[in-house]
Amino acid sequence: MLTSVETELIRVLADPLRLRVVTLLARETLCTTHLVEETGARQTNLSNHLKVLREAGVVETEPCGRFTYYRLRPEVIEALAGQFATLAATARAQGDTKRACP
Repeated sequence: MLTSVETELIRVLADPLRLRVVTLLARETLCTTHLVEETGARQTNLSNHLKVLREAGVVETEPCGRFTYYRLRPEVIEALAGQFATLAATARAQGDTKRACP
């Protein structure tokens, strides 16, 4: 069973722009300017999405002069993937089990 933290993380990652940002950050650490160029999103909109990702613990920041770089926290994605792997394994093991109707 997924916890409320994992459910919230799924909600955070369900947004197409945030998922795009996570995909980009999986390849390299990027600043807001790079992310605006890559996604075509407005800077204010992107900043709001980055705040959501940061608060959910998906990304971390690294100040560099007047820029802020964002880095994906892979352990967060791995933990969520592990929960889905556990669900899949349970379904595989119990696939033929069915509850009798009353």
